[in-house]
Amino acid sequence: MKSSRLVSILLLLQTRGRMTAAQLAEELEVSVRTVYRDVEALSAAGVPLYGDAGHAGGYRLLDGYRTRLTGLTADEAEALFLAGAPGPAAQLGLGSVLAAAQLKVRAALPAELRTHADRISGRFHLDAPGWYADADETPHLPAVADAVWNSRVLHVLYRRWREPTDVERRLEPYGLVLKAGRWYVVAGPGPRTYRVDQILQLTSTDVEFTRPADFDLPAYWTAYQHDFRDRLRRDEAVVRLAPGVGLAGPVKGDAHPEEDGWTRVTVPIESLDHAHAEFLRLGTGIEVLQPPELRERIARTVAELAQRYGNFDTDGGD
Repeated sequence: MKSSRLVSILLLLQTRGRMTAAQLAEELEVSVRTVYRDVEALSAAGVPLYGDAGHAGGYRLLDGYRTRLTGLTADEAEALFLAGAPGPAAQLGLGSVLAAAQLKVRAALPAELRTHADRISGRFHLDAPGWYADADETPHLPAVADAVWNSRVLHVLYRRWREPTDVERRLEPYGLVLKAGRWYVVAGPGPRTYRVDQILQLTSTDVEFTRPADFDLPAYWTAYQHDFRDRLRRDEAVVRLAPGVGLAGPVKGDAHPEEDGWTRVTVPIESLDHAHAEFLRLGTGIEVLQPPELRERIARTVAELAQRYGNFDTDGGD
């Protein structure tokens, strides 16, 4: 739409300064001739827009001119306020900054879009952590965030799961990720992923590092999650499931229905301990066939439970 394109030209010139017609055309994916017509329309509307000829020429706005137009559609305004999660921002020490930014954006919105933005905050609330997990204590999160922003080296004492548990590390923090209420810092060299709540001690430095120009945080995190799941479930088990019983995790290959209505499936498992606990949750709705050690372990647990609770008469008699 032409009106949307005119707003885009204004915002581009306002944020980038001087731009040529060719640069504007490439940015907006239109012809140079279309840019010429749009510029004429803006000038006719009273926008102080000037064009300079020559090699270093281009279009620019009069110095000091600012537009209150944001170019936001109703959907864009709603998405902006939905994305502003106050909890994580407060953890990063940016709670007041986020509130001030949203207030300024709201004030700049036309009345109709302001109503849409207010409706979002009143009808949607983002709460990342799970129900049964206490919030992680992350006293070093603001310092880590500052180092990420300013590309500063950190020296930390970090607690990991294997021996030796407490290790010293020199980190070049590339970015922070919030996953299910838990903060992770992705840092070089490597890069590698560290839980922020497992940083026991932290020393900030004035030493700057160069963040790799080709590092893509979302792409890294997606690949990291896939690799984590692959490493997590290296073993497998063969089980039978009662009619109507399903598994929360993935299934390898096709399911095989059997004559009694049960279904035989092969599932990846993290470990015998984890599979033992997860399969017991399904009670009589599952039978483990393989591996033998898992089947025997569940059988022992069931026998111990039967002994603990004692014999009872299912008919209610004495």
